[in-house]
Amino acid sequence: MSSGQPLKPLSRDRDQDQEPTLTIAQVAERTGLSHDTLRYYEKAGLIERVGRTTGNQRRYQAADLAWLEFLLRLRETGMSIADMQRFAALRAAGNVSVADRLAMLRAHRAELADRIRALRRNATVLDKKIDHYEQLLLDEVEHDHDHDHEQPGSDEPT
Repeated sequence: MSSGQPLKPLSRDRDQDQEPTLTIAQVAERTGLSHDTLRYYEKAGLIERVGRTTGNQRRYQAADLAWLEFLLRLRETGMSIADMQRFAALRAAGNVSVADRLAMLRAHRAELADRIRALRRNATVLDKKIDHYEQLLLDEVEHDHDHDHEQPGSDEPT
């Protein structure tokens, strides 16, 4: 799911007179996850068992989509599947696990901050190397330009 892109509104399920729901295809389109990945997330315990229609088709609710969006942020920031599973299990335990979830998120945020600092250092080194090569190219162009203005034969010994 790309950040900053507005979500499409949920569609009301014709078979249910409850809150609007999404099919697996709609969730896949909105999140960028494949059908297989969505099924894996459910099987792996990352998302709670999704509601089903009488025809046994998955129907995702707004809360399911909000949770998937958060899982995607965790994944994009480098949290492992195992840690995501641990976090999901803590979430499923309810309010008794709030302190543990907070500690987990704080630790993950600290690791992310360390990686961001390292990436900035690496970007600085790359910028310096790019500047170096750009200067080499400029020097080469200037050198070639200087040779273009010399008189023919002027570099021959007299």
